[in-house]
Amino acid sequence: MLITENYHDVRTSYGSTLRIYVFTPRLTGYPCAKFPGVIVYSEIYQVTGPVRRFAQRIASEGYVVVAPAIYHNFVGPEPLTYDVEGTDRGNEFKIKKPLASYDEDNRLCCDLLQSLPHFDGKRIGATGMCLGGHLAFRALLDKRVSCATLFFPTDIHSKTLGLNKNDDSLERVSREATKDQELVLIFGTLDTHVPPAGRDLIRQSLREQCVNFTFLELNAAQHAFIRDESSKGRYDAAITQSCLGFMFEQFNRKLKVDLGEFAQDKENVEHVC
Repeated sequence: MLITENYHDVRTSYGSTLRIYVFTPRLTGYPCAKFPGVIVYSEIYQVTGPVRRFAQRIASEGYVVVAPAIYHNFVGPEPLTYDVEGTDRGNEFKIKKPLASYDEDNRLCCDLLQSLPHFDGKRIGATGMCLGGHLAFRALLDKRVSCATLFFPTDIHSKTLGLNKNDDSLERVSREATKDQELVLIFGTLDTHVPPAGRDLIRQSLREQCVNFTFLELNAAQHAFIRDESSKGRYDAAITQSCLGFMFEQFNRKLKVDLGEFAQDKENVEHVC
């Protein structure tokens, strides 16, 4: 499926302009085709080449994709560089930006999707890597977002996102996620950014609150394994391809299929050999 690309500049309540990149499927002979929406959140470097290619890959499967340049509070929409300077700036910005501004970005992305002619007006999914995984997790606080696939989301376990490094993402999503919202969380066992104790905390918190989630820990995968550029030796194409299968299974089921109203299945699973 072919795609077209453009962007929208949206004013925020912080006096800055949020640039939202849009990737739209295009079917020859069907100019009025409509598709579900997906928000793609970037890592700390904004919408770089790998993030753009990730968004293009999703759009080519039949989704209208929006990708916000999240550091509009401090800089323009251009991506930061994959070097020491870019990394330091990205890490600085992510904890200087207020949580309320992240949440406003998410609302503006949902609002934009609902205004686009090729969005089907129904369901929205979210995904992202690293910081973007955390933001896709937090996106569930907007009930227009039906599901999210998170690739090695950072800071959820440590509560260190946003101004004052004291976010409430794990507590709020665990408590506020509805029964028909769904998460897929994907980590590598060798992820030094989210250690085993942090992964255990996230899993246990979601389980205790009966959140609908799938939790994957991939043997020998490292942080940033999905990034196909400047990954510092951590990119794994085979594992990435497998993970995309989980993401598209979720998106196809939750966003493309009309499942009707959620109803709790009370049937006990039989223990059989």
